[in-house]
Amino acid sequence: MSTSFLYPRLRRMFSDRGGNFGIMTAIMAPVLLGVAGVAIQVGDMMLSKQQLQEAADSAALATATALANGTIQTSQAEAFAQNFVAGQMANYVQSGVDFKSGTSVNVQTSTSGKSTSYQVTVSPSYDLTVNPLMQAVGFKTQHLSTSGTTVGGHSQTQGSISMFLALDKSGSMGEATATVNADDPTESYTYDCNLHYNSKNNKWVYDKCTGSRTNYYTKIEALKIAAGNLFGQLNSADPNAEYVRTGAVSYDINQYTPSNLAWGTAGVTSYVNALQANGGTNSSGAMSTAYSSLTAKNAAGNDAEDSAHKLKTGQTPKKYIVFMTDGDNNDDSSGGRSYDTLTKATCDTAKSKGIEIYTIAFMAPAGGQTLLHYCASDDSHYFQAEKMEDLLAAFKAIGAKASAQMTRLTN
Repeated sequence: MSTSFLYPRLRRMFSDRGGNFGIMTAIMAPVLLGVAGVAIQVGDMMLSKQQLQEAADSAALATATALANGTIQTSQAEAFAQNFVAGQMANYVQSGVDFKSGTSVNVQTSTSGKSTSYQVTVSPSYDLTVNPLMQAVGFKTQHLSTSGTTVGGHSQTQGSISMFLALDKSGSMGEATATVNADDPTESYTYDCNLHYNSKNNKWVYDKCTGSRTNYYTKIEALKIAAGNLFGQLNSADPNAEYVRTGAVSYDINQYTPSNLAWGTAGVTSYVNALQANGGTNSSGAMSTAYSSLTAKNAAGNDAEDSAHKLKTGQTPKKYIVFMTDGDNNDDSSGGRSYDTLTKATCDTAKSKGIEIYTIAFMAPAGGQTLLHYCASDDSHYFQAEKMEDLLAAFKAIGAKASAQMTRLTN
């Protein structure tokens, strides 16, 4: 074929730009896809990094708080934080990512006197699977990591408390609960049996027989155990009796000599363990004694409880009354209602002075429940115990709240 024939045709082909767009598109398509994939992935990475940062910050704060309030020990902090991060990130990341092994935890503890502070650093990381567009240009995963540190953690400081108990010891407190005595589950008793005619005395008589039956805790026994658990919690929080002062007064229709406020719980423990059930019910005098004991003045005219604590710890105490009854005030001309009025007036005054009142209605009738619900500082301070287990739980809850006041968390 002659060159005169090919040359003009080749020149026209090379000078024709009609296919440039298609060629450029074919060349640039992978690049454009990669750029789009990167843009989308950058957004995903920023969101994932934010989520990981929030999980790290939350885990560090939660771990420091748990250390400060005694929920966990230092040896448990790493697992606690790792589980926290894994739980937080489970809402965002597909299953199968091992956040626990990818999270490092550092705890620094510093102590000054009775104050212990915890600084916790949580550093999680993981490989984020990239989107298909990124994978198309050769990427598989993107490594993300971050770190969160508590700002000083939390500190443990000791708080002072004064607590006075007003406890019902009326006759109904001698009645049995439905809870079997764990230490002595059966008891012996005598009963009349074998009715027969006695010709010597010319009358029908019974013999005395002995049997055994289930032995249940009485209400007063349940009260002693429950109060003992409360005192045990206070002792654990204040083993050297430096921050806790306790007292107690008992009542039936009368008020009895109280166990005056003193450091620790030895005095009230002996007092409560000696209670015996008898008599009617009148709570007014006992509640007045509880209030006046917590607000009495010393010789200098200052609050005696505040002064006692300030002298020993330099603190102003939190004051509590624990008011418990299993009955309804009675034996006055209005069926106990005047005693209710006097008791409510004392409760109002105590609450106005910042004294927290916990109340426990132990298998009590409606009237007793109403009175105690009125006297409680709020609904969370009122306990309605329908069985011994409820009573134990109520005193335990009060002990936990009082102990938390003694071991306070500060930023």
